[in-house]
Amino acid sequence: MNEIEHRQSNYSIRSEALEFPMMCVLSFTYVCNAKCPNCPYTNSEIRSDYKDRPFIGEDTFKIIADQCGEYGAWIRITGGGEPMLHPNAVELIEYAKKVGARVGVITNGSKFTEENSKRLLEAKVDMIEFSVDAAAPETYSKVRKGLNWEILLENVKRMVALRNQLKSPTKIIASGVNQIDVNIEDLAKFWEPIVDNFQKRKYLTWGITDPSKSADPTPYLPPEELIPCPFIFERLNIDSRGKLMVCGFDIVGRTDMGNVHQKSIKEIWHGEDFEYYRRMHLERRGQEIELCKNCPDWKYRSWQHNYWKIVKKAEKKRKEKFDELNLQDMEGCIDDF
Repeated sequence: MNEIEHRQSNYSIRSEALEFPMMCVLSFTYVCNAKCPNCPYTNSEIRSDYKDRPFIGEDTFKIIADQCGEYGAWIRITGGGEPMLHPNAVELIEYAKKVGARVGVITNGSKFTEENSKRLLEAKVDMIEFSVDAAAPETYSKVRKGLNWEILLENVKRMVALRNQLKSPTKIIASGVNQIDVNIEDLAKFWEPIVDNFQKRKYLTWGITDPSKSADPTPYLPPEELIPCPFIFERLNIDSRGKLMVCGFDIVGRTDMGNVHQKSIKEIWHGEDFEYYRRMHLERRGQEIELCKNCPDWKYRSWQHNYWKIVKKAEKKRKEKFDELNLQDMEGCIDDF
C-alpha cells in the first residue's frame, strides 16, 4: 500500500453531503479535438450514442446550476470531450458562478484565448485543471494525439499570469495519468513550478481500456476488504440529457437514478436507489451489485486522498504564490511613512 492514508475508521455519508451531493460531475460535452489512445471515449462507441445530445443543453445546465448554487455544491465540468468546445461554455460557467455554485473545469487546454481565459477568471471559477500527461513535446504527441504542445504551454502560462494579474481566486492545477511510457515524476517536476499543484492520477480503465497500460496498479483500497466506495457518499454523475448515473465508472449510462427534468437532484440523492447502493457498500456487500462487482477502478477510490484534498493544497499554493508576488512588487518601493 502507498504511504498516503486512503481510508477512514467510520464510513458513512459525508457531513457536507447530508443535504445535497458535494459534487455533480457533468458530461458537459461528448465532442473532442483529441484522440488520446488511452481514453475510454476514443476506444468505444459512447460518443456516437449521444449524437442526439453532444452538448449539454442550456435548460438542463441551468436546472443543475440553480440547485447546486442553493447548496454551494461543486459542478465539475468534464465528461466525454473537451468542455471548451461547447459553444456556450463560458456563458454557462458564468451563470453557474452567478447563482452560487462552485465550478471546477477539467480541460485539455487547447481552446483558451486571452478573452475566454479572462472571463473565466473574472467569474472566479474555483479551479481549472489542465490534463497534460506529458512534460515534453515528444511524449505529448503520443499520449495527447491531435493536440499541440506549444499551444498547451502558452495557454497554461497565460492563464496563470492573467490569474495573478487579476488577483482571481481561481486555483490552477495540472494533472497527469501514471501510464506506461510516461515518467510521472518528470511531469511533476516540470509542472509544479508553473501551476498551483500537480496531481498524479491513477490510470483508470472504466472497464474499456487496457489495464496493462498502467504504470502503477497498486490499489488504494484493498479489494479483498470491500471497503465502501466513497463516491456514492459524496457525488453523482449527470449526462448531457440530464440523466443521473450512480458514479463516474458508469460512463456508458447503464444506471438510471432519475432525470433532473423530472426530479430534483436532492430528491434523487435521498431516493431509494442511492440508499440501496450505500447500504450494500456499508454492509460490505458491494460485490453483489452488478455494476460494482465489475468495476476495475473501485480499488483506486480514496476516502482521504481525494479532490477535496487537492483543492485545499492548490489553494494553499495559490496564496503562497500571491504572497511571493506581493513581496516582489514591494521591492524597490520608497517607504512613504
